[in-house]
Amino acid sequence: MSVTRSGPAITADSRTVAPVPGRAARVMTRPPVVAAGQGLSAPAAIIRHAVLLITGVLILVPFVWMVSLSLKPPGEIFRASFSFFPQQWYAVQNYTRALTEAPLPQYMLNGFVVCAVILIVQILVCAPAAYALAKLEFKGRHLLFGLVLIGLLIPHQVLALPLFILGYQFGILNTYAALVFPFVVSPFGIFLFRQFFKAIPDDIVHAARLDGLSELAIVWRIMVPMALPAVIAFSIFSVVSHWNDLFWPLIAVRDENLMPPSLGIMAFKNEEAGNDYGPLMAASTLIVLPLAVAFIAAQRWFIEGLTTGAIK
Repeated sequence: MSVTRSGPAITADSRTVAPVPGRAARVMTRPPVVAAGQGLSAPAAIIRHAVLLITGVLILVPFVWMVSLSLKPPGEIFRASFSFFPQQWYAVQNYTRALTEAPLPQYMLNGFVVCAVILIVQILVCAPAAYALAKLEFKGRHLLFGLVLIGLLIPHQVLALPLFILGYQFGILNTYAALVFPFVVSPFGIFLFRQFFKAIPDDIVHAARLDGLSELAIVWRIMVPMALPAVIAFSIFSVVSHWNDLFWPLIAVRDENLMPPSLGIMAFKNEEAGNDYGPLMAASTLIVLPLAVAFIAAQRWFIEGLTTGAIK
C-alpha cells in the first residue's frame, strides 16, 4: 500500500512510511502470514487433538488385541476381563506353531515376490505415462487423463470376472502371472506421478532435451530421481494393497505353494479348525509386521510424496 501526497514516501525494510499532516507517521506493513493450524484457539486445538487421539486409538486397538492374543494360552483368550500381558506366557509355543504347522514362510515369500514384481512393472508403466500426460503436448491428452480418473473410480472387484476369463484364455491361472497381470497398470500411480511431475519446472526438461537426452532418458534419469518421494509413497500404497489383497488371489490360484499371505492365513485357519486362536494371531502378527516396519522407515518420504504434488 502507499499514500499519495506531495513529497516522496520513505521506504525501508519493505515497510512504507508516509508522513500524514496533523498526526504521527503511519507505518503500513503487510499482514502477517499465519501457518495452517496456528490460528486455532486453545479449545479448538484441544478438540482437534482429542479427535485425532481417539481416532488413532480406535485404529490401533485391533492390532494391540491381535498381538496380545498371540502371547496367551488358549485358556486366557476368552476370559471376560481383558489384560494385554498374559498371566502365562505362551508366545514361544504360538509363534513356533505359526511357523511350522502351516507353510507361513512360503506364503510370505510368495507375497514378497508378487508385490515386488507388481511394483516394478507398475513403475515401468506408470512413470512414462505420467510424464507424457504432464510434460508432452499431444491431441487427446486431457481425454486420456480423464480416463485415468475414471479408472480411479472403478472398484477392482467389478473387473474380476472379465479378468478371470482373460486369464483362463491365456492359460495363466494358478500361476504367479495370474497374481500380477491385473495390476500392471495403476491409475493411482499415473495420477500421483503426473501431479508430482507437473510440479517440476519445464526448464529442467528443456535443458535435458538440449543436452540430447531422449524422452525416455529424461523420465528415468531426471524425472523419476527427482520424484523419489512420490515413488516411495506409491510403493507403500502398492505393496500394502497387494500384500493384503484377498479377493483376487482367492479367484486366481488354488495351489497352496502359490498362495500369498492373505490367502495363506485362511488356509492356516482351516487347518486349525478355528479353535486355537493363539497361533492364528501369531501368524497374523508376523504378516503385518513387515508392513509396519516398512511404513515407519519410510514415513517421512511417504508424507512428502503425498503433499509435494499438491502444492503449486
